Amino acid sequence: MKRDGVLLSIWITCACLGTATVWADGQLVPELQEPVVEMVPPNNGAGPLWCYGAPLIVRDGENVYVSFAETGKDVPPLCNTRWQLLARTGGAWQVVAEEREYREREPCPLVRLGPGKLALSANPSLEPPGTRYGRCQPTLHLFERVGNRLVHRRELPRWSNQPTFTDHSYRGIAADATRGELLLLNIDARTGEQYVSFRDAHGRWQPCGRIRFPIRACYPQVALRNRRAAVLAIGDIIEPVAAWRAYKREVLKRNWDYVFRRLFYTWTPDVSSEPFRPPIEIDNVDSTCGHITNLDLHLDETGNGHVLYLRRRFQYRFIQERFFPGQREVKTLEYVVVRNGQVLCRRSLVRFEAGTSGVDVTYARFVVSRPGQLYVLVAAVDRRAGQAIARNYWAAIEASSAPLELHELPWDRPFQTFFTAAPRGGSWPADVIDVFGTVQAGGNRLWYGRARLVR
Repeated sequence: MKRDGVLLSIWITCACLGTATVWADGQLVPELQEPVVEMVPPNNGAGPLWCYGAPLIVRDGENVYVSFAETGKDVPPLCNTRWQLLARTGGAWQVVAEEREYREREPCPLVRLGPGKLALSANPSLEPPGTRYGRCQPTLHLFERVGNRLVHRRELPRWSNQPTFTDHSYRGIAADATRGELLLLNIDARTGEQYVSFRDAHGRWQPCGRIRFPIRACYPQVALRNRRAAVLAIGDIIEPVAAWRAYKREVLKRNWDYVFRRLFYTWTPDVSSEPFRPPIEIDNVDSTCGHITNLDLHLDETGNGHVLYLRRRFQYRFIQERFFPGQREVKTLEYVVVRNGQVLCRRSLVRFEAGTSGVDVTYARFVVSRPGQLYVLVAAVDRRAGQAIARNYWAAIEASSAPLELHELPWDRPFQTFFTAAPRGGSWPADVIDVFGTVQAGGNRLWYGRARLVR
């Protein structure tokens, strides 16, 4: 079966182990694409998709929900947004719940705890409007569908010690919808450590200590399955190399300069009884002033952690030209399988070298189908034949050395930055794929897309 197939080279360092198999005799077909909501930039350092490590879309049976950060008119930053819960019912999107005050800086991640049960992670400010880097109170909003209405209540997670939580929470969240359990992370503003809180199926909160990464690590992807938990996070520090820092300030005309070059992974076999293990380093591009984007994490039934990320040799072209003359930019979509702190597999799924013809990946997410098979949904620029065309692709990740075959997913407007309804957010594997994010030429709107696997 081929449909606009693109064969791309694949590099494998060892056999990939896991549950990934191929979609046999099937294809992914777009069913729907539509705008959901208009976004107004909050100008507070965070946008509606800022929490890219934590989910903003879930599917619950026939219902699809998204979390949106609405900017308050004339409300001063930093905490100048409020969460809104939107649902697609009767063929249209509507707000089904919202906070009254604009007290959030960041978007509020959303997960599903089981049939008819949702949880939204909020971090409202405790300070007067306009306060910057002020105290915040992590809060969980629980929703349960009873008939045609959502019953809403709030809970406060429990934390070890007395961490300092502010409007820069860099929080992560994961749900195990089979067990009805949830895991929440929030960063300590003083130490950069990620504090962990676990909620069991009976609603009991348990503080689970903290995760200490080698450097400050943010934008975590979190997965929880049968109380086994995994966290993927990217280093987020000020440029440590003085010459690079000075030149970037000269060119960019700004003092802000955080770098994302070291990718970390940590895990625990039972979050309710054992601490997270010391993090391991998945990748590092410090030597070339590179850039890593942590994209997705999936925890399979065997305990393997599947990691997806984008790797660039250089952060900026002007850095490459000044400090690494003669070298070309290389961008790869990387896939790694980890078990108990050991890397079982490394694969460059897609490779693009600047100045050549090929498919230049810009974003990607995992997709898990009903039998638990693993795939990747990709946003890319097709730079073949002298063109530069935005496209979306999908591909099966197989446990073999066969070339990865990308198939175009022909939306009317290709998605650019996006979330998928995923198992780590409590959405059960299905043959329906739900996507929420920005699209090409979509203006300031966030869009929803639905595609279906046709076998």
